[in-house]
Amino acid sequence: MHQSPPAGRSRRAPWISAAVAFVLLLGGAGFAAWKLEWLSGNGSSVSFGKAPASAPADAPSATPGAAASSPGAPSPSAPPAGDPDVALPTGPRSDFRQTAELDDGTVIAKARLAGAKSGFEGDVWVWTPKEYKEAKYEKSAFPVLIALPGGNGFPSNYWSDRSLGLQKAISEGVKAGTSLPFIVIMPVLNPDSKYYYDGSDIPGRPKMGTWIAEDVPAFARANFRTYASRDGWAFMGSSSGAFVGMKTVLQYPDRFKAVIASGGEIVPDSPLWKGHQAEMDANNPEKLAEKLIASGGPEVYINFQVGTKETGKERMTAFQQSYGKGPVRTTIRDIQNGEHNGWHYVRGMKEGSLEWISKVLKGPRPATG
Repeated sequence: MHQSPPAGRSRRAPWISAAVAFVLLLGGAGFAAWKLEWLSGNGSSVSFGKAPASAPADAPSATPGAAASSPGAPSPSAPPAGDPDVALPTGPRSDFRQTAELDDGTVIAKARLAGAKSGFEGDVWVWTPKEYKEAKYEKSAFPVLIALPGGNGFPSNYWSDRSLGLQKAISEGVKAGTSLPFIVIMPVLNPDSKYYYDGSDIPGRPKMGTWIAEDVPAFARANFRTYASRDGWAFMGSSSGAFVGMKTVLQYPDRFKAVIASGGEIVPDSPLWKGHQAEMDANNPEKLAEKLIASGGPEVYINFQVGTKETGKERMTAFQQSYGKGPVRTTIRDIQNGEHNGWHYVRGMKEGSLEWISKVLKGPRPATG
């Protein structure tokens, strides 16, 4: 095993939020302008499209996603003619509230999700590209990118902070033809700020593995036009979020196809695993990769990102040498002068990782005729 020392993990280290760091750079008048521009409309109700036929527009659910199917399962709604892989929103629709507006008019919004499978209740942030509401795509599904944070991963998900630039990078990539227009789903990663849970169902603890692998995708299926097959489902994450995304793809290769994993976290090391070795092994990417290689597939795609000014590349290289074979396709992207933070990981995505993941996933198809 290529165990990294706990002291070096950013999940335990303080992570200054992007919003706070950015505000520190602004003076009083600048902050007022920033607040007016970025926060105007926050808290207002957001609609990301037509309400599903199965749910009235004025009836958000207390348990959104409870009736939705898992990735890979057939949609209970009939897909539009022409693409049987399109899964229409199953409903019930969630109650979304704006948390930020981007320069192009798109918004990031938050909803509360009571996980039907995990029993865990937490916040989920969502962003859709402007193409999602365009008439030519109204009968098309969109790929889903589940973005997971590092650090505490609770009570917020820092990818929902517009100052990191994730959503802007995707929009610019769409314009440049280097990125698919992803729906970005940003759930909380942990149930509290005291421990990290490795995105797993640790015995006796909140079922965060089920939350990430089942409840969050069900939430996306309840509210958005998504693909029924795994070809439209992927993860991205930094540090502990990268570990969880990679682990989940290897654990459920029939549901998820790819991951952008930034920051060099490879194996589970939550202190809560003590006394549960078998369960920890079942959530170890190294052992999961061995199992997938032995079974012959399906193929999964792992794109590691690492800054040249941070540690962790040796763990990625060791994983690639030992397990990057057969159905486990791995690449490593160096981010020049990159450090262990979200801004530099987004830069790596703009420099090539978004294009990489867009080539292995399915994009929306405009209406013809």
